[in-house]
Amino acid sequence: MRKTVLYIAESLDGFIAAPDGGVGWLTEQHPDGLEEGSYPEFIRTVDTVLMGYTTYHQIVTELSPDKWAYEGMHTYVFTHKEIPDKPGISFTDEAPENLVERLKEQPGKDIWICGGAETAGQLIRKDRIDCYWITVIPVILGKGIRLFDGENPELQLRLISAESYNGMTDLVYRRR
Repeated sequence: MRKTVLYIAESLDGFIAAPDGGVGWLTEQHPDGLEEGSYPEFIRTVDTVLMGYTTYHQIVTELSPDKWAYEGMHTYVFTHKEIPDKPGISFTDEAPENLVERLKEQPGKDIWICGGAETAGQLIRKDRIDCYWITVIPVILGKGIRLFDGENPELQLRLISAESYNGMTDLVYRRR
């Protein structure tokens, strides 16, 4: 059965974005941009991407406006807006936990929970994330958008691996 993987970066003090939603601090760790680190290894394991509309909008307007960043994978964007689907991108108002359960029954690679905080939070609260792959970036933002908002249930996890590169640390946990 396919697994759901939350693969995301956060600051040392637990934020996934600045208060305005900005993620420019992610590329400041390495002068030539964010070192690839674990991304090439990770991306080979997934064929489906789930994200909220805010993350989608940030990708198409700011992070990768000229080319869709997840070409070759099917992306689902959670939104209440009525937006027509695009090749490889489905816009849905289905509850994230319901879509995840449906997708896990289908053949394919793992399912990437790409962001943002609201989508991840809904799936965390419903215990629908099988693997937490969190890259800790050595920056303290002081304030911003938290990954774990304090509304989550207690979940028992087991550390699978920890790897450091370029000052960053990947922590990979699975549910016990």
